[in-house]
Amino acid sequence: MKIDLANLSEFPCDVCGSNRAVEIECAREYTQGWPLHVCSDCGFVYVRHRRAAQAIADSWSEELYGTHYTARIPAVVARQTYVAEFAHGALDLSGKRVCDIGAGEGTFLDMLRDARFGAIGFGVEPSAANGKLMASMGIPHFVGTIEAYRASPEARPESFDIATVLWTLENCQSCRYMLDAANDLLVPGGHIVVATGSRILVPFKKPLQYYLGPGDQDTHCFRFSRNSLSSVLANSGFETVKVNRDIDSDILCVVARKAPKGTLVARTRDDAQAVLDFFARWHAETKAHYAGL
Repeated sequence: MKIDLANLSEFPCDVCGSNRAVEIECAREYTQGWPLHVCSDCGFVYVRHRRAAQAIADSWSEELYGTHYTARIPAVVARQTYVAEFAHGALDLSGKRVCDIGAGEGTFLDMLRDARFGAIGFGVEPSAANGKLMASMGIPHFVGTIEAYRASPEARPESFDIATVLWTLENCQSCRYMLDAANDLLVPGGHIVVATGSRILVPFKKPLQYYLGPGDQDTHCFRFSRNSLSSVLANSGFETVKVNRDIDSDILCVVARKAPKGTLVARTRDDAQAVLDFFARWHAETKAHYAGL
């Protein structure tokens, strides 16, 4: 696949806004030529060149769901159960109004309304096909992006106690826009739960080619560490209150509280050279492993 960067927009770092970034040298070997960068100032790992937001959403709706991805397999059900239990332990979901952003096929919201958790769920999902699935399950929802929902007549400011974003924050064009929209929909003192893969600056958990797979890399624009996820949440007015033990889990899960307006929430940074060295070691270990087979 030949990547035509001229037809893509170039973005600064989504965490700190810097335009200074270094390409991860080994990445193109796994991504069919699409470059992956590390911010020189805060160490965030991101795809610098991206298509329009709707084009990325359409890729998920039309190409990836149903052919490459479904939430109905045991591995995904297991990780959703983990997040539900973690969030319930941190926040007590009973009777809470939960907006699941990127609700997919509705499996997580279906889980949350179970008697174990007792939450009242609402889904925001770009895929019309997934919207039909949620309708068949009796799950209230909006078909479209969170940005479209935020601007729609259906959206009510400060409607939800909790927003959940599960393996979705990395799949949009702007994680900042998504988190800003989530903040707007939460009551004062409400919470957000974000879950993603735990892969950056932790022990290697899979060969690098299974993390940086081929295809359109802007369907997975952001790759978070504990520090960078807390920082991008801080940019949108969220203060991290609980993080799971991601060092020995495949899952990074952060619970954050909506801070009062005007509060400056501190950001944390990763060392850019440490991140570059981490990928170089991961690449070398992957190559050594397969050479020995």
